[in-house]
Amino acid sequence: MIEWFTTVQVVVAVAAGLLCVVLGLTGRKPSDLTMGATALVELLLVVQLIVAIAAPAFGNEARGSVLEFYIYLISAVLLPVAGGFWALIERTRWSTVVLGAICLAVAVMVYRMNVIWFVQGA
Repeated sequence: MIEWFTTVQVVVAVAAGLLCVVLGLTGRKPSDLTMGATALVELLLVVQLIVAIAAPAFGNEARGSVLEFYIYLISAVLLPVAGGFWALIERTRWSTVVLGAICLAVAVMVYRMNVIWFVQGA
C-alpha cells in the first residue's frame, strides 16, 4: 500500500458516501452522479488491488496478516459492484442511500487495510 494513495481513497470514499446519503435522503434516485461517484471508489479499489499485488516485489511488504488484508481488499472491491447492480435494478431513493453506506463502509475498510499493512506486527 501507498500511504498517500490510501488517504486519497478514504477522502474520495467519504465524499462519495456523504454525497450519496444526502442525495438519497432528499429523495433522489440513483443517477449518473451517484453511480459515477461509486464507480470512482471502485476504480480506486482496483488500482489499490494492483498496487497491493505489486508492492511486495518492490520491498513494500505488509507488517500484519496478509490474508486478513486481502480479505478486506477483495470484500471492498466487491461491495461497490454489488451495490451498483442493486441500484440499477431497484431504482429508489434507498438505493442511493445504500450506495452511500457502501462508500462509507469502503472508507472504513481502506483505513483498516492501512492499519494492517503498516502498523500491525511492528
